[in-house]
Amino acid sequence: MNINLELYKIFYNVAKNKNISKTANELLISQPSISKAIKSLEEQIGCQLFIRSKYGVVLTEEGKIFYDQIKTAMEIIDNAELKLKEIINIEAGVLNIGVSHTLTQKFLMPYIKIFHEKYPKIKLNIITGPTQTLFAKTRNGLIDFIILNLPYVIPQDFKIEKLKEIQDIFVATDKFKELKNKTLKLEELNNYPLVLISKGSNTRYFLDNFTAENNVILTPEMELASYSLVDEFTNMGLGIGYLTKEFITEELNNNHLFEIKTTPEIPKREIWIIYCNNKTLSKSATKFIKILKEKED
Repeated sequence: MNINLELYKIFYNVAKNKNISKTANELLISQPSISKAIKSLEEQIGCQLFIRSKYGVVLTEEGKIFYDQIKTAMEIIDNAELKLKEIINIEAGVLNIGVSHTLTQKFLMPYIKIFHEKYPKIKLNIITGPTQTLFAKTRNGLIDFIILNLPYVIPQDFKIEKLKEIQDIFVATDKFKELKNKTLKLEELNNYPLVLISKGSNTRYFLDNFTAENNVILTPEMELASYSLVDEFTNMGLGIGYLTKEFITEELNNNHLFEIKTTPEIPKREIWIIYCNNKTLSKSATKFIKILKEKED
């Protein structure tokens, strides 16, 4: 089939908006023209894509399958158009950063504020998800670069650049004050209620590898879905938490939390910028990275 790309674009936007009039306003096309384009596409494909109602439109089962197949392609095209606009007008554009919720909240926010103040016309998208999904989206051009905790096995088609060292530690409130100024063997941690982030995160992967290398398996009392929950539960005195020292400086400085030393000591980790080898960084990405490096140097 030799179908006009404009028909795909109209279908994609109607499916996304679930509304013909909204799509007409966005694309600056009349509603009858939108309806005519959808009808033409349905005739060429040979099936109905939408069910019309007074509330809008919904995809048929065939329409859902079709939408899922072209969604990524249309996102790539949209992203390419935005990047072209950025080249034409340096102050406009879009920046897509792949990063975890934890690093966004605990590390990236000050840089986002600085960037937005300097370049308010550049749209900033924070994209989270499984690490492998972030790599795939970077390959497709949907993400400019990734910010990630290492160690992590990086695919060969990516390059990395170090930003900052961080130190994970075990901490507790005064509910466990008998442990102040003590050094625990790793296996002794199992004698206390441990609060850890769930398996699947880079933080937990790093901890499990470190303890396994020392022939220890930690058995947490609580495994929580996010770093922020581990932080909150630890601050409530519900157990000994595994947190990043640089992210809890306020709690440590005001003595609400204290560090529990371990033997062997937990090695440091690093925060890195990760780029795709065969992609040229956009101007907005280059600007953001410059801010990151200047503030960390």
